[in-house]
Amino acid sequence: MDSTRQKPPKLQPGPHDPKPGPLRALPVSSSELDYQAIKSGSAPVTLVGISRPRPTALRTKSATKNVDLIPACIPGPHSANVSPRSPSESVVSPHSPQASLNPNSSLSPSPPANTTRAKDDSSDFRVHIATWNVGSAVPPDDISAVFGHDVSDGTVDMFVIGLQEVNSMINKRLKDALFSDQWSELCMDTLSPFGYVLVASQRMQGVLLLVFSKFVHLPFLRGVQTQSTRTGLGGCWGNKGGVSARMTVFGHPVCFLNCHLPAHMRNLEQRMEDFESILQQQQFEGGAATGVLDHDVVFWFGDLNFRIEDYDIHVVKCAIDSNKLPLLWERDQLNLAKSTESILEGFTEGPLKFPPTYKFDVGTHTYDTSAKKRKPAWTDRILWRLRRTGSPVPTHNAALQRGLTSWLGGATKVTQHEYKSHMGFTISDHKPVSALFSLHFPFRVDMPLVELQANKEWLKVSDATVKFTFASNYHRSSWDWVAIYKVGFRHHKDYQAYVWAKGEHAGQVSFSEEDLPRDDCEYILGFYSNNMNSIVGLSTNIQIKLPIHSPSAHRSDSSEVSSEDDSTVVLLAPNSRSPSPKPIKHHHCRRSRSPAVASNSLPSLQGLSLCPLPKETGSRSPGCKKERLFSTGSQSSPAISPLSPRSPVSPGGGVTAPEALIVAILGEHRPAQVSPTGLKHLGSNTS
Repeated sequence: MDSTRQKPPKLQPGPHDPKPGPLRALPVSSSELDYQAIKSGSAPVTLVGISRPRPTALRTKSATKNVDLIPACIPGPHSANVSPRSPSESVVSPHSPQASLNPNSSLSPSPPANTTRAKDDSSDFRVHIATWNVGSAVPPDDISAVFGHDVSDGTVDMFVIGLQEVNSMINKRLKDALFSDQWSELCMDTLSPFGYVLVASQRMQGVLLLVFSKFVHLPFLRGVQTQSTRTGLGGCWGNKGGVSARMTVFGHPVCFLNCHLPAHMRNLEQRMEDFESILQQQQFEGGAATGVLDHDVVFWFGDLNFRIEDYDIHVVKCAIDSNKLPLLWERDQLNLAKSTESILEGFTEGPLKFPPTYKFDVGTHTYDTSAKKRKPAWTDRILWRLRRTGSPVPTHNAALQRGLTSWLGGATKVTQHEYKSHMGFTISDHKPVSALFSLHFPFRVDMPLVELQANKEWLKVSDATVKFTFASNYHRSSWDWVAIYKVGFRHHKDYQAYVWAKGEHAGQVSFSEEDLPRDDCEYILGFYSNNMNSIVGLSTNIQIKLPIHSPSAHRSDSSEVSSEDDSTVVLLAPNSRSPSPKPIKHHHCRRSRSPAVASNSLPSLQGLSLCPLPKETGSRSPGCKKERLFSTGSQSSPAISPLSPRSPVSPGGGVTAPEALIVAILGEHRPAQVSPTGLKHLGSNTS
């Protein structure tokens, strides 16, 4: 590797920068001179270039003829907060020929994108992204401020949360592998009352990614896949790396990538190499977007750990206190690297109008006063990247596809509305950062793959019948199922009852009386596709009001386990439901066994049971611990973990107790798979 660095020409200050004095060379070590320069508003603007040769094997294709990226680099933070428009982008006019499209068609052209949107305007898809290094802290009681007022008013279509340094000690990691972690529970408790459902979840030790969507959008979020890449200790440890979730949103491939890159000022080169390694290793199955950069829109965020060059801590703090943030923008490593690193080509970031979010004394709003005295820095960032060409219009006619794609405009557009920090939180040495975006799609695939029909009121058992019809391009699976959900359900396995949608030509299913819920509330029916790992059809709301004929018809899951602390794993008896990591509202309704899938959005294990302590004895027997975990071997019932009825597994799938320890150590859920011979083996990991 060539160790020489290219020195870019000196840059003039931006239009929003304080008016500098004459340009002059200033020794970096002259802290007092820097301090006086900032106080007087005449700080130097000479930049230090960062340049090194990059491999050309990456999917950016920057050295090939078929350039797939927007040719512009990341604009400086002081530039206008508008995404660049590629030559292929075009705004759809209200008077365009799209107005004559059949309204029953699966293609719905979108109106022009606007920088602001009224609450009743559905022309764009709003995404709220938040990133936070939580420093292994216990979640606070309330994190609604991170999501803002958009939660209650319903103007956001999707919430994406990226966390770093989630507590991954061995005892916590084992408990989180068995159940859902405290942060996921808190996010679901916050968002589900407002109609948001967990679409995807991926965790790699302390790096966690959660994607929530309005439940009405679920049939149009397809091909959900997740990936993780470890980069710590040379790729052997998951304390650093990236986790991602991809899906098609109304026919357009979108990817969310949450990264935790190496720390410290000196590791800039390592950060860039790790980011490139993550992009190279993360590959998805099926479709045209197999790599991260192949998606129409990529959101890259997390604790990226870029620091502020040259100035020492006193100068940086003085610039923050004097609200002269543009002087620090020019020394930010990410802003310096964007003009020299090909791996960053096409990535865009909004203006950094908030103070650096790292490093604070925990429990305070004071920058680091410890012996290490880390410099404040914008380590927590949110960026996005657009492809030059948009998604092809889905059709089986290639010529018509090309014509419609050109006709409808082709490219997705992104507008950023907010980019801010949330300085009120003090549980970590980082502050959370959030951004609000509008995605404007040139067309929308808004016809569900499966349509469900059912009576609006179920007053007797014979009413509990659901009819469904499939789109011509839908590929069925023998593991598809129809489930009953309460309105306000948390994720696709948070059902009240299910029934298999088997049969090659079957067009309806019926629920048995014992499986039907008896709570007086509204329900909704969902059709889950095993191949697409998502709900592909929803019904309208239904009311279930059935009389209770016998005590056996309504079994309440009222037996709850005692509250658990952070040092133990509490498991339940086979007939009880899975606990949350912390006490939550009790749902007194029957939980039926799940049909389910091998790749779960929330982890689940099979073959585990609990040897409960006898309640009649007040003292423990010699050598008996608080909980005893053991493997029950093969079960005669159709493969479902007694620990987690909400998180079903495939028939024959699951992991044993020793494998649960491996899950905790490796830092990611790897469901067991069953070979044709019936022998279990751990699933392979592509990362």
